[in-house]
Amino acid sequence: MRYEIRVAGVLQETTRREGFPELESVVVLGQTVLFGDLVDEAHLYGLLNRFQALGLTVTDVRKLPEED
Repeated sequence: MRYEIRVAGVLQETTRREGFPELESVVVLGQTVLFGDLVDEAHLYGLLNRFQALGLTVTDVRKLPEED
């Protein structure tokens, strides 16, 4: 399952790299967009818990179409 998660603000490179190593990221219009393949729903909830533990505000979560 491929997901896109948007976070308010621009995350520091260290936070992105160390906090979410399984995700790629880009900054768009003052938001950080993280995306990547997740193993299952438990993985998604684990990521959401990490965002919360770091005090980050998730503004959107989207399941992306599967790549061929």
